[in-house]
Amino acid sequence: MRAGDADTGGYNSIPAAAVARLPVYRRVLLELLSTRTTTVSSTRLATLAGVNAAKVRKDLSYLGSFGIRGVGYNVEHLLYEVSRELGLTHDWPVLIAGLGNLGSALANYGGFLERGFPVRALVDADPAKVGREIAGVPVRHVDELEEVTSENRIAIGIVATPATAAQDVAERMISAGIGSILNFAPVVVNTAAGVSVRNVDLAVELQVLSFYQRRHVPGGHLPGALEDLLEPGLTQARVGQTGR
Repeated sequence: MRAGDADTGGYNSIPAAAVARLPVYRRVLLELLSTRTTTVSSTRLATLAGVNAAKVRKDLSYLGSFGIRGVGYNVEHLLYEVSRELGLTHDWPVLIAGLGNLGSALANYGGFLERGFPVRALVDADPAKVGREIAGVPVRHVDELEEVTSENRIAIGIVATPATAAQDVAERMISAGIGSILNFAPVVVNTAAGVSVRNVDLAVELQVLSFYQRRHVPGGHLPGALEDLLEPGLTQARVGQTGR
């Protein structure tokens, strides 16, 4: 299977687009619960989530019938149902492969543990990094990936390696029994059927933002300081031909 964004493939008959919105609803529901809000209408939930009310009702209908006409949804119960559907009623241990700047930052991020994704294992190919500890977790050599996966019952693997190593590391994860992979390497990895992969290419995301940012710049031109950095002719090729 050529990896892209994970496809639910009809799992529980919930479309992938709806699954992608469930974490947003969950975040909103958590915020509502923190303010002691007990019920929320689909209109209010939609406004807070940045979608329309019809889409909220359709998405939540895949989970069951929880709304009460004229009242709305019970926040605490809906939060439980959304969390359950997302598999967040128990922890999913995580392994991070690649402890460069990005991998180290991810390993130090305490938010994973708070959300049910404890980082239990770290691996790297650099002997200088092996044996160190990051956030209390020892760095093991990547050749021990299968062993540490078994020891820590790893459910999710995060690839934060250079692009050249990403495919090999992903294959090692799959061989070790990891069925879900979050790939931060700037390359698409090929995986076996049944393995879920989410690709997060930060450079691609910045390029998408650049597409929209260009439309906020008068005349389609970059600010002078940035334009001066481009070679003659390159500015015209990149941002000057807005009339196409």
